[in-house]
Amino acid sequence: MTRLFWRKPNVFLLSPRGIFRRSIAALLLFCVTIGVGVAPVRAVQPDEVLTDARMEARARHISAGLRCMVCQNQSIDDSNAPLAHDLRVLVRERLKAGDSDEAVVSYIVQRYGEFVLLKPPFNIETVLLWAAPLLLLAGAAVFAWGQFRGSDRQSVQGKTAETPLSADETRRLEEILQKDV
Repeated sequence: MTRLFWRKPNVFLLSPRGIFRRSIAALLLFCVTIGVGVAPVRAVQPDEVLTDARMEARARHISAGLRCMVCQNQSIDDSNAPLAHDLRVLVRERLKAGDSDEAVVSYIVQRYGEFVLLKPPFNIETVLLWAAPLLLLAGAAVFAWGQFRGSDRQSVQGKTAETPLSADETRRLEEILQKDV
């Protein structure tokens, strides 16, 4: 019964050429999968799109910089959340009313706070946010330097910390060595 399920191994698949080809195929499949997963998906509905192409481009530029308050990691241009839809409509309404890009953004920031901006401005309130990656990197470098420096110091101390045998230990060692001969 077990012979029905037994197959001879394919020698080609186990050869270096076969392994190389399978690796290339897996790499290509991975790249295609990642490429499809990273492709931007726009959530802008057809009924939201403005007829004026220039104004629509301005609206897209503004909404690409505004954070969806529900998703918090997507722009309102990429989010399907109802609040993101409302914000996209609000941006387009403000543009139709004749507001400048800066006026539209400042209006939305007044209503929702600076958290709505995907790229917050550099000011005293956000200095820690902007400096955090540099501080973490510097802290990791100091920690690594301390670890390497400490291990070097311990190895040097370990080599120089050897103490000579006492007279009693030397006598006992000689007795043991004499017994073995």
